[in-house]
Amino acid sequence: MTAVAKIASVAPIGFEGHLIEVEADATKGLPSLQIVGMGNKAIDEAKERVKSAIINSLLEYPTKRITINLAPAELPKDGTHYDLPIALAILISSGQLKQQEVNTAAFAGELALDGSLRPIRGAITMAETARRAGFKQIYLPQANTQQASLVEDIDVIGISSLKELYLHLKQEVKLATTTAQSHPSPARRQDITTLDDVHGQEQAKRALIIAAAGHHNILLTGPPGTGKTMLARTLTGLLPALSSDETIAVTKLHSLAGETINDIVTARPFRSPHHTASRIALIGGGTHPKPGEISLAHLGVLFLDEIPEYPRAALEALRQPLEDRSISVSRVNGHANYPADFMLVATMNPCPCGFHGDATRECSCSSTQILAYQRRLSGPLLDRIDLIVNVSRIPNDTLLDPSPSTKTQQIQALKMIDLATSRQRNRYKGGVKNNSNLTSRDIKSELALSEEVRRLLGAATDRLNLSARSYFKIIRVARTIADLEGSSEINTHHVTEALQYRQST
Repeated sequence: MTAVAKIASVAPIGFEGHLIEVEADATKGLPSLQIVGMGNKAIDEAKERVKSAIINSLLEYPTKRITINLAPAELPKDGTHYDLPIALAILISSGQLKQQEVNTAAFAGELALDGSLRPIRGAITMAETARRAGFKQIYLPQANTQQASLVEDIDVIGISSLKELYLHLKQEVKLATTTAQSHPSPARRQDITTLDDVHGQEQAKRALIIAAAGHHNILLTGPPGTGKTMLARTLTGLLPALSSDETIAVTKLHSLAGETINDIVTARPFRSPHHTASRIALIGGGTHPKPGEISLAHLGVLFLDEIPEYPRAALEALRQPLEDRSISVSRVNGHANYPADFMLVATMNPCPCGFHGDATRECSCSSTQILAYQRRLSGPLLDRIDLIVNVSRIPNDTLLDPSPSTKTQQIQALKMIDLATSRQRNRYKGGVKNNSNLTSRDIKSELALSEEVRRLLGAATDRLNLSARSYFKIIRVARTIADLEGSSEINTHHVTEALQYRQST
């Protein structure tokens, strides 16, 4: 018998994973199973699941004192995916398997009482961590293999039961390696509202095209019923398709959150949390940190409808992720980092009743109420929004006009956006993907501004009393407008249009 058995597994902590070594030692004494190594309640309950799974798989459960150690011991462990490596470690320590039969692979999976495998979350993270650690194969529940096979250079082998895996390791049954050939290609969503479905609102449509082309944050403000929400939802079909690396990142985050077990996310996410969402729900965290809405909107859209109605603390928590494109969550039980490169798309009414400035209905709010309502959005948060657009009411008698069947506006917008994003990729070959991600250093090194443009920027920002952050945002938006027009340089009319979107709410 092997004195101490060792099985490799993975702890998905944050966006990255940590390699875990599951050790088992079977000694003489009263039959028992102890699990040490900072495991949570789910891991402690694995004792009963593992015992029943081994017995019901027609394997021998040793009548010894068994100690399981999850190393490194100081790293918090969470989840039921340790069931399978614990069971294998017990089988090795009792002599039913040999250590050399498992040395080149990592294992993860939740065991049912009958020995079958249930799906787990974080399969992509586990496959990436195992590959990075030098393992040749990773064994996962069959229901997780499609996601995990997105990771290259490691064989993903799906298993349906503990008995099937045992026979495979004994070379009595051959399990197939999952291939990624049948994965759907990322594409724009087609079942969404298009620009042609929205009547009028040409300025707002133009702003949405600019936002989609440069990945800029946008705020739509206006009376209720003017189409702000409908306009925001058109962004899903305007954004470019995900690349292969982006597909892995988005699917990985949704898998870590437990929202998808085996499906691959092929469209850019559009997250629309309710205004009662808490700060933790938005930014992530909890007792055992998980991705929040801003991370689940990574490489897509975070839509906050009627943004002043959200809790002030939740909105202020968005300031750092909007700047850094990532979120760091620190808790007593651990520390986690998640990417959060999302487009913030928000709507708001101009006042509590919604009709301040409306040409057809009179506002019933006092000036104090209007000011207090608009101050729910702090200056620093507004400063991080690139485009602010007033959406006015359109005549009701035009609402039933038929929408064109050719989708002319949508097709033209998609061509412009694709050409603009292609120009950005060609211009920024060293990591920067779009204009909104440009730092002040990038702007100085990548973008050449003429003296005339510099004078216009200086005069306009001084007159409007804009911050340094807003100054650089105007340059980024102007660069996107120039890309949409196919211009290699930023001209004064590009800056003038960008300045129109820096008006105050």
